Amino acid sequence: MANTILQTAGFVLGLIGVAAVIAATVMNNWSTKDRQGDVVTSVYTYKGLWQDCEVSTSGLTECRPMYGILGYSAQFQAVRAMMVVGVVLAVIGTGISVFSLKCFKMGSTETSTKAKMTLTAGIMFLIAGLCAIIGASIYANQIVASFTSTTYANTYNAYNEGMGEMAMGGMGMATTYTFGPALFVAWIGGGLLLIGGVLKSVAFKGMHADSTPTYNAIAYKVPAQSADGGSERGKREQKYV
Repeated sequence: MANTILQTAGFVLGLIGVAAVIAATVMNNWSTKDRQGDVVTSVYTYKGLWQDCEVSTSGLTECRPMYGILGYSAQFQAVRAMMVVGVVLAVIGTGISVFSLKCFKMGSTETSTKAKMTLTAGIMFLIAGLCAIIGASIYANQIVASFTSTTYANTYNAYNEGMGEMAMGGMGMATTYTFGPALFVAWIGGGLLLIGGVLKSVAFKGMHADSTPTYNAIAYKVPAQSADGGSERGKREQKYV
């Protein structure tokens, strides 16, 4: 019963994690414009893995696709690759997880086979969760580095030009970006996949123990009488000699 609960809980958490990672991968707001100090009429921009979008003062949104490979940094391409690999592994793991459920009857599948399928799905969930978390963390690190360098450059240039007051007001400064909602969705989805993978791995241990046949061993013990008889026979032979 406990193994079934762990297996089902791992499947549910993995399914939610897959949906979150897919949603984060296709979302366009991985980084959003830092609007602190901005005037109300300023243009709002946000960026994703596949598109850059801009919202004008009239409320119209225009997105520019970024489907090329060349022209982007290696870290950005790595984030793309890790998210795609995470999505593929998570989807495959979900399919395997469905067939490994005890409540799902598929011919005469043995318990040992379903246990191996459960472990395979759990490993895929773990790898997919790591890919999502690492990819989102790399992108977040880029945002932090860009924000720090841009803020320092804006402040330095503003004071050099004698415009300290304008810099504090957010005017005449380069655009800075901060964390977007897609980053948090990717982190949450990756965490759910990790938990689901761990639960499935624990369920495999119990299922494998249940499917392993047990053999009752019989210990043979020499009767005490035969041992005594042998000793008495040896004593008699010594006397006759």
